[in-house]
Amino acid sequence: MPFTFTPEQKQSAMWLAMGLLLLILLILLGPILTPFIAAAILAYALNPGVDWLESKRIGRFTMPRSVGTLLVITLLFAAFLALILIVIPVLQSQLPLLREKIPAFLAQANTFLSPRLAAVGVHVNLDIESLKQLVSSKMTSSGDQIWGTLLTSAKLGGSAVLGWTAMIMLVPFILFYLLLDWHRLLHSGSELLPRHWLDKTRALSHEVDGLLAQYLRGQLLVMLILAVYYSVTLMLAGFDVALPVGIITGLLVFIPYLGFGLGLILALIAAVLQFDGFSGLLLVALIYGLGQVIESFYLTPRLVGERIGLHPLAVIFALMAFGQLFGFVGILLALPLSAIISVALKHVRAHYLQSSFYNQ
Repeated sequence: MPFTFTPEQKQSAMWLAMGLLLLILLILLGPILTPFIAAAILAYALNPGVDWLESKRIGRFTMPRSVGTLLVITLLFAAFLALILIVIPVLQSQLPLLREKIPAFLAQANTFLSPRLAAVGVHVNLDIESLKQLVSSKMTSSGDQIWGTLLTSAKLGGSAVLGWTAMIMLVPFILFYLLLDWHRLLHSGSELLPRHWLDKTRALSHEVDGLLAQYLRGQLLVMLILAVYYSVTLMLAGFDVALPVGIITGLLVFIPYLGFGLGLILALIAAVLQFDGFSGLLLVALIYGLGQVIESFYLTPRLVGERIGLHPLAVIFALMAFGQLFGFVGILLALPLSAIISVALKHVRAHYLQSSFYNQ
């Protein structure tokens, strides 16, 4: 007797095939989905704030959701702008001074290292005059010239810069409409779910939402602690730019490597300009090395990993695994995605323990 599919099986196969085609289409459209994904992540994080503003009443006045959305987006981009305005003056004031300081620092390094390397058979002698000319040609003397040089260099990759600029400009518009229609979009999505999956999907969604809320609170706490740590330790070490550099390093820590790297570069520049010899560099190495150890092995595993139910080893593995699979974006999303996967695995484990395959 030939095998035949039931009507229900045919419908399931058809919808499964359409789902796979949709997934393939999304993968192919990956490069242009970046602003939509970024806006969706921001919308998820900011929606509670918009809901809170919408629920508040002043007398008989209730804030429209559109006004609350505009206010939240304005505050978000004002915070980004404030962060940029902290970084740019530091760079503009420090880089011209660095141009003047580097040759003397290199001469001192040559005087310190050459005899010691020669003692072990390595003969190295830096050509200080050539290095001075190199530094003079590569580093400009004023902040205006720095930005002019950057703009000139940007023309070489104009299409790439234009593409990134367009995506960045799209994010606020996409974010506005996502926040404005957030609940309607969620309702529309739930209406498309098969009815026998609805209750289970809603329960899983609420569980994942709770975990991600814990993650956001934990990450904000890590950022605050590190901002205080770097600001205080750099201030105690005598750095003039301790406060802006410490705030930058702490607040950008949610972007792995970028926040730490930018803060480290600024601190190294300040050390070269402010301190004689290698004492400033050693202080920066000590402060930032200890800060990285505290963040990687205590703060993130304890304040973020434990809040989302992940063992510290699982946090480290998630960062490495998602970074290997998806690069920088994978590192950025490693912990929230791990929280979602952990919820799914918990339910899969419970189903497995109740299955006849396990109990037979």
